[in-house]
Amino acid sequence: MSAAELKVDHVTVAGRDLNRLRATLEAAGIPSENGGPHSNHATEMAIVSFPDGSYLELIALQASADPQAVGEHPWHEFLKGNAGPCAWAVQAADVSAEAARLRNAGVKVSPEIKSGRTRPDGVRIDWETASVGATPNGTFFPFLIRDITPRSIRAYPGGKPTTTKFRGIAKVVIAVKNIDESIQRYRHAYDLPAPKHQRDAAFGADLAWFEGTPVVLATPIAADSWVAARIAKFGDGPCAFVLRGEPAGPTSSNWFGKPVFWFDAAKLGWHLGVE
Repeated sequence: MSAAELKVDHVTVAGRDLNRLRATLEAAGIPSENGGPHSNHATEMAIVSFPDGSYLELIALQASADPQAVGEHPWHEFLKGNAGPCAWAVQAADVSAEAARLRNAGVKVSPEIKSGRTRPDGVRIDWETASVGATPNGTFFPFLIRDITPRSIRAYPGGKPTTTKFRGIAKVVIAVKNIDESIQRYRHAYDLPAPKHQRDAAFGADLAWFEGTPVVLATPIAADSWVAARIAKFGDGPCAFVLRGEPAGPTSSNWFGKPVFWFDAAKLGWHLGVE
């Protein structure tokens, strides 16, 4: 995949209680639709879908989740810890071909796995994925996904976007302990040019953005910052997502020439912005 092909298929927000995840987003003016349980006997999900085809997945533990299945889930620490931002995915027209390209570049890729779920309306959805890198699925590098059933029934459970106020996922902010090493890993995997750099003291991080991609790497400025605390608890991985749309309030950041509005993280329980 080139920089131009690194487009978000979906991002994932993890927690213990799906109803709570949905309610806090609803209170922020972002409605979601119930997507149903996964076939893994561990998780269930809801979806916020956008006009550009990307979506935000809310994932939580099923009420009667199988403890063993939960323990084996790659995101079990994020689910149990109410981590919020957890992972992200990019769509691959040919998962096997992209996996082979990454392996040839020295990047670890898991075998392809077919999975799926049944929507609450009884519609079956199936897809194929592969995890990229040595960290939990989609936490540093995006995992690969290819639809087996039509993508529209996965992205749009109700037949249309759940919101038109926001157009899609603009940026995936990945908290990293070592930003220089992380930059080199991304450049090597996707043949990217050098990123642009910026410090956002209010956000508490030094940022590196690969122009033309959604990837923003963020390393904590201070050892006692929320970004540092998150890395200590969950390791390197997404710490915030930025939507594309009209800011709903005063600008609280300016990232690489674009104003960013941040929702109230204390109320939402995680970091979400709009540019």
